[in-house]
Amino acid sequence: MMNMNSSINNIDIEKLDQIERGKRIKYIRENELNMNKAQFAKEIGISGQFLGLVEDGKGNLVYKSIKKLKDLSGHSADYILYGLDDSIIEKTKKCLQDYSESQIINSIETIKKIAIFLKNI
Repeated sequence: MMNMNSSINNIDIEKLDQIERGKRIKYIRENELNMNKAQFAKEIGISGQFLGLVEDGKGNLVYKSIKKLKDLSGHSADYILYGLDDSIIEKTKKCLQDYSESQIINSIETIKKIAIFLKNI
């Protein structure tokens, strides 16, 4: 049986995650998209009032709104929801743009072979 402290800690962590998510969404809106609440809310299909709740950590976006936000901002859902760094995706795309798909696949296979070799040493 789950003890009371464990249950409270889970609620606290979820609430903190929700607050941080709201801060990220507000940052994207204000600093990256330069939109006011009304414009932004309309773009992602919610009311300005509900957006205020989300940004204050008192509400969560549904899948449809997260997808619209993802498409609008260019950020991954992992970044929006969890704060995971998504800049590596763009950096990787830039690094690999000069190579063909077959060259990239062959390189990955080579890296796998090296990893197996090193593991067995």
